[in-house]
Amino acid sequence: MNRALIVVDVQESFRARPSWEQIADPRIADPVNRLVRLARAEGDQVIWVLHTEPGSEGVFDPEQGQVRLLAELERPAPGEPVLHKTSHNAFTTTPLHQLLTTAGVRELVVCGIRTEQCVETTTRVGSDLGYGVVFVTDATTTHPIGELSAEAVIERTEAVLRGRFARIATVAELEAEAAGAAAA
Repeated sequence: MNRALIVVDVQESFRARPSWEQIADPRIADPVNRLVRLARAEGDQVIWVLHTEPGSEGVFDPEQGQVRLLAELERPAPGEPVLHKTSHNAFTTTPLHQLLTTAGVRELVVCGIRTEQCVETTTRVGSDLGYGVVFVTDATTTHPIGELSAEAVIERTEAVLRGRFARIATVAELEAEAAGAAAA
C-alpha cells in the first residue's frame, strides 16, 4: 500500500449550520463513498479527518455532538484511523504525516468539504511534504464566498492546484484507471 485516501471534514457539523442550504453538493457523501469503496478495493489506506473547535460551543465543538461523519457515509472499517484536527489542514494538529510515513504511503487522494479551505490546504501541505497528490474535485464541495459562486470557488481551486500541487481528477476517472489497471 503506497496510496491513501484522505477524507477531510465530511461531517454533520456542516449540515447543522444554516448555510448548508447553499452548499454546492449536498449529496457529497455519494462521490466520497465511491472513493472509499475504490480505495478499499485497491488496498489503499483510508483515513478519516474531522474538524473540531473544542470549547467553542458551536457546531464544531465536540461537546455539541455534531463532530461526526455524515450519516450517509460508509463507516470506517477496522484499522481506518479517524483523526480530529483543529487547524485548516489535516497535518498540522494530527499524527497524519507519521501514520503515512510509517505505512510507506507516497501518494494521497484527497476529498472533502470546503474545497478551497481544508481540502485545498491539506493538498498543499501534502504536496510540500513530498507526497504526490490527487485532488478529486467532484468529491469536494463548498459554499459561495462573497460574490463568488461555489462553482467559481471550485474552479479557482482547481486552477491554483493543477500542475503545481496536485493532479486534478474526477471519481469516474479514478474508477476507470483502476478498471484499466485490473484488466492489464
